[in-house]
Amino acid sequence: MKRDRARRLLALPLLAGLLTGCGIRATEVPTDFGPAPSRVHCSLAEPEVTTQTTRGVPVQVFLLCGSSLVAVDRAVRVPDGTADSARRVLVAQGLLDELAESPSVAEKEAGYTTDVRGGMKVSGPALKDPDDTLRLSTSPGDLTSYALAQLVCTFSDSAAAEGDGSVVLGGPTADRPRRYECTNEVRSRPGSAEPPSSEVPDN
Repeated sequence: MKRDRARRLLALPLLAGLLTGCGIRATEVPTDFGPAPSRVHCSLAEPEVTTQTTRGVPVQVFLLCGSSLVAVDRAVRVPDGTADSARRVLVAQGLLDELAESPSVAEKEAGYTTDVRGGMKVSGPALKDPDDTLRLSTSPGDLTSYALAQLVCTFSDSAAAEGDGSVVLGGPTADRPRRYECTNEVRSRPGSAEPPSSEVPDN
């Protein structure tokens, strides 16, 4: 009995040495390390390519995360053979709908939100507008700075625009549309840095 106890006592220093050699500090009391670390803020797993493909044409939209805009993958449906002018409007409407959708559970856990509200519609240019104009059912000036930044950066980075980092937007009235730019400052500070804009000449 005493011999067995002595053996166990002798084994303890040896076990502690082995644990220390493995980089594990020996302890005499139970340790609760808590739950596993949560998902890194503004970091998402890679999207499933098959899912994106079956849903439509792969696109990206800009959501809010922290104090900046971050691009996330989405998809919009555009019928084959659609003319370029109609395709631009369909893509824009699809992007707008995706922006207005509530972020997924995984996106919410990672800190993503959107300031774009549902119900907005997109149409093509009015009579004297430039050909690449997109008319919104809500005037761009009536949108929050966050929502406007999301729209401008999403549209300007898509087939809804000309690919030069800008997009021509107008409201539902006959007011002249303006060309809005998505800059690095807008992406990093959408709440305080509104997209720069300039008047466009009549078509």
